Amino acid sequence: MSNRISSFSPNDISSPSPFQPRTFNDPAKAVDALTELYERNTAFLIDNFTKLAKGAPVTTRYRAFYPQVSIETTSFSHVDSRLSYGHVTAPGVYTTTITRPHLFKHYLTEQLTLLMRSHNVPVVVSESTTPIPLHFAFGEGAYVEASATAFEDIPLRDLFDTPDLNTTDDEIANGEYIPPPGEPSPLAPFTAQRIDYSLARLVHYTATSAAHFQNFVLFTNYQFYIDEFCKWARDLMAEGGGGYTAFVEPGNIITPAGASQPEGDTSPPRLPQMPAYHLKKKGHAGITMINIGVGPSNAKTITDHVAVLRPHAWLMLGHCAGLRNSQRLGDYVLAHAYMREDHVLDDDLPVWVPIPALAEVQVALEAAVAEITGYEGFELKRIMRTGTVGTIDNRNWELRDQAGPVKRLSQARAVALDMESATIAANGFRFRVPYGTLLCVSDKPLHGELKLPGMATAFYRTQVNQHLQIGIRAIQKLAEMPPEKLHSRKLRSFFETAFQ
Repeated sequence: MSNRISSFSPNDISSPSPFQPRTFNDPAKAVDALTELYERNTAFLIDNFTKLAKGAPVTTRYRAFYPQVSIETTSFSHVDSRLSYGHVTAPGVYTTTITRPHLFKHYLTEQLTLLMRSHNVPVVVSESTTPIPLHFAFGEGAYVEASATAFEDIPLRDLFDTPDLNTTDDEIANGEYIPPPGEPSPLAPFTAQRIDYSLARLVHYTATSAAHFQNFVLFTNYQFYIDEFCKWARDLMAEGGGGYTAFVEPGNIITPAGASQPEGDTSPPRLPQMPAYHLKKKGHAGITMINIGVGPSNAKTITDHVAVLRPHAWLMLGHCAGLRNSQRLGDYVLAHAYMREDHVLDDDLPVWVPIPALAEVQVALEAAVAEITGYEGFELKRIMRTGTVGTIDNRNWELRDQAGPVKRLSQARAVALDMESATIAANGFRFRVPYGTLLCVSDKPLHGELKLPGMATAFYRTQVNQHLQIGIRAIQKLAEMPPEKLHSRKLRSFFETAFQ
């Protein structure tokens, strides 16, 4: 054993001084206390890591805990039944761990305000028993392992807590968590460590900071849509913003409203797996657009992580195979049901669970199609079908025996087939995020119209911009709704967390 660690014992643990629980009747002050406690505890971990990295003697293990917020209610009194969140279902103690309170300040303040108003009880801010992993204490852009060369004589995890996937799961969101006897019930759908895990993954997959994400998200499976979105957003910035404050591209390259060029270093970064672009508005009320690429695995991965930001809605805009001979290339499909053969969510959300269409989203999408195309009422049927969209995990399904898939699609009354839409809708249902799908027919494989280069070029040139503008207009309509109306009760189960 080296002289540096001769006196080290893993049973010796150094932590910040105990934090006495504090009771609040003001939600803003409660969030301030959560922020103060979180910043104190993460600073403790970062400061001690820095000292050890500079050669300080190793004498103890270091541990700090996430803050938590709790309420206790003793009444079964009914709350406003119009609200789908902001209240608990039965008397008891409810709690949740909190991370990055500065990032979630508006969200936390809103949730606590509703909760205190619904039950007329204070909230308690205290320290949890869940350790903050060192990697998450550093936040974005930190390379803890790369800085740990000074710990060659002792494993880093002997000195600090590291991420523990044994306790990082979706049991609460999946409706599978049962509190042990005498333990509090969950107050939120995600724990602090689950949120931290996803925040780190978001930066990795999208190359943009979680702070830039907006509450309304567009997913697409083609770069052509991103190109059009970037062109539209840059023009908007150059013209003054039109109510939006900035446009952010991968690498956190920012173009502020009123500018025709980005700020600072604009050298193009190597694009990540699923690049994200953010048209920002005050209160995170703008639009985030993400190119998720092809396939249900990508669709599940990105929505697993975006969900922790608690967006108000996400929509899928992309291409699909039209399954009816009456459809034409360029027609739109508004999904009102989903046939799920993607398989990636089978363990989390069984296929027998129906994924309902959400009236608020459907109305916004149909109204946006009418507004952008100029068709109304019965005339909309010339260019748009509503119906079941099938999502499959085999892109080359046409090369197999078609009898099975075609029979199932016909029995499901499907009008379109793709590889992402049902996954995004199902994860929206699972995580209580309002969802919708508007696809554009780019090929008709059952009728001899395959997606070939020449056809594709003409299709992209004529349809992508219009389709994108429909999606943006639908998002704007949804953003005009109060959140309590948009977050449908159809997404809530019998025993729900109070936080949206």
